[in-house]
Amino acid sequence: MAIENGTEPAFNNPYWDNKKEGIYVDIVSGEPLFASSDKFESGTGWPSFTKPLEPQNIVEKKDKSLLPSRTEVRSKNADSHLGHVFTDGPQPTGLRYCINSAALRFIPKEDLGKEGYGQYKKLFEK
Repeated sequence: MAIENGTEPAFNNPYWDNKKEGIYVDIVSGEPLFASSDKFESGTGWPSFTKPLEPQNIVEKKDKSLLPSRTEVRSKNADSHLGHVFTDGPQPTGLRYCINSAALRFIPKEDLGKEGYGQYKKLFEK
C-alpha cells in the first residue's frame, strides 16, 4: 500500500480508532512520523494527526491526480506514500494529516525503549 500510492478503505484499517499511547513509524524505514498525542478523531475513518512528530521525516508534494489538487504526504527516507494533508484540522495547527494505516507501524509507549525509540518516552510521561 505505502509503496503503490494506494488508499485503504475508510473505517476498515487497523489504526483509525487506535486510542493507545505511542508513536507511528514508517512501515518500510522505521522513521518516526507521528505521535498518538497529536492524533484526533476526524470522522474520516483514517488515522488523523495535527502535526508530524519529526517534521524533517515528512515530504509534502502537490498531488494533481484529483480535482481540486491535494497535498500528498510521503516519508522522507523510504519515500512511502503516507496519505494527504488538509487545512481543515483542529487548532493549534489547523492541519489534518490523513494517513493510511498500511503505511504505518504503531509502537506502544511501553515498547519504545526495546524497539529503539526510547527518546520518545518523555512524550508520555505525566
